[in-house]
Amino acid sequence: MAREILQSRIPDDQREAAAARLPAMRPVDMANWLVVDDAYAEQIAYKVHLMETSRDHVCRTLEGAEPAVEELLDTILANLADRPDFTVADTVMCPDGRVVQIDRSDPFMTLAQLVQEDLCLMEKHGDEHVLTAAILGFPAAWTLAEKIGRPLTGIHIPVPPYDDNVAKRVQRLFDGIQPGRAIWRANLHTYADPELHHRRTENDPRPYVDEANFERSERQTLVRLPKTGAVVFSIHTCMAPKP
Repeated sequence: MAREILQSRIPDDQREAAAARLPAMRPVDMANWLVVDDAYAEQIAYKVHLMETSRDHVCRTLEGAEPAVEELLDTILANLADRPDFTVADTVMCPDGRVVQIDRSDPFMTLAQLVQEDLCLMEKHGDEHVLTAAILGFPAAWTLAEKIGRPLTGIHIPVPPYDDNVAKRVQRLFDGIQPGRAIWRANLHTYADPELHHRRTENDPRPYVDEANFERSERQTLVRLPKTGAVVFSIHTCMAPKP
């Protein structure tokens, strides 16, 4: 049975951005990199549950990616410290009143308790950026185990709109990302059920059905970490009833 965790609506800017042609990136101030919305507490609780019960499905780190994961935690903590809805010290007071202990021995578990976003780290290996680490609680019809260790082109093989031309443009985009200058895009799809953890394999793609009761939109943001040079691909997922 699908778990129903819904936002009240898909934000207008995401709906507009989703209609733009790929890769359709636009700048966003770092103060607005991470989003807290009306599903914050429920999405966090679900992601922590997934980390506790099926971590291997939702979290992977390749050997050698540990410095980038550590820098990701430090970067997000610094970002949250500048926000009025979080209080960051030895612990973090969250917008829903929870106090989270910062565990540097398990950065992804700490991050799962702090932000709604799924977080994927892409590091440059040779000519392409490779997925080297991620926490992916809310996949939209893909599987982390199949994608970890793959370059951008390999990750997007089953996606029809992601042709060679788009792949080259996206790789140039990744190469040009500068620290402190975040960019974002969005997508929008209809789903028959509201399950956020929508894991599918490449050999078992999501079926498209006529009866779709929900809209699912991902706000996808790219940020480069200044020390390791890794690119953070963050995904904020909104699920709402179809208007």
